Amino acid sequence: MEHPDRIFLRDHVLSAEIGAFQSERGQDQRLRFNLTVDLRESVAGAEDHVDHVLSYDVLTQAVDTAMADQRYNLVETLAERIAAEVLAHPRAARIQVSVEKLDRGPGALGVSIIRHRGRVPATGVEAPVTILVHGPDAPVPQGAVVVVPRHDAPVPAGPHGRRLALLALDQAAWTLAGALSLEVAETRTELDAAIQLRQPVIWAPTRLAADAMPAGDTADSLALWLAGRLGAHRVDFALPPQVPLPEAPDGVTVARLP
Repeated sequence: MEHPDRIFLRDHVLSAEIGAFQSERGQDQRLRFNLTVDLRESVAGAEDHVDHVLSYDVLTQAVDTAMADQRYNLVETLAERIAAEVLAHPRAARIQVSVEKLDRGPGALGVSIIRHRGRVPATGVEAPVTILVHGPDAPVPQGAVVVVPRHDAPVPAGPHGRRLALLALDQAAWTLAGALSLEVAETRTELDAAIQLRQPVIWAPTRLAADAMPAGDTADSLALWLAGRLGAHRVDFALPPQVPLPEAPDGVTVARLP
């Protein structure tokens, strides 16, 4: 059996407050991170182009994002969050994450986990989720709903048009979040957490979709792409009757909000 190509992050040490014991509260301790990622495709076809590989920055950013997400009692929970963040990238197939405490005893104490793309999300049990492409007459969402905002103003054409369109949708997300008193999610970890808690959330798409060229740059196309990433079986569109619904990919139902 041929072994996959891998990238890794080794001996990455950060300080943070972590731990379930009272003696661990109110003070930082050193944590050492080691990540090894099996790639879905060989690096032989990368042609020395950075956009054709899984960037090492994905690994360090996954650690930083997970660390900024919350204060953790368990290194096990932190490792799960890191794994989910990396596996949200389409080039990652499998990850081994180890997190070690360096200041709790005479040696390193920690955990090592292995997770595969498309299996159990970081927060534990899979939950059904609906994608809602929001419009001016859409109701306030309830439950496990990921809201994709609309931005209908024209975006300047040119080589950076797609990036500008995504950033405009990010701006619309923050505006809509203020109007609906909901949180904004930019990462897969944040989306997974909201879904598991059955809480609606507004999606700002740039961080996840910027490098996913087939995802398009409209709310409709991004919603259908996100449905595939999250395993959502339904996408609701707040559209007037005269506007046709987009064509649904296999396994996804599209519907018009009444």
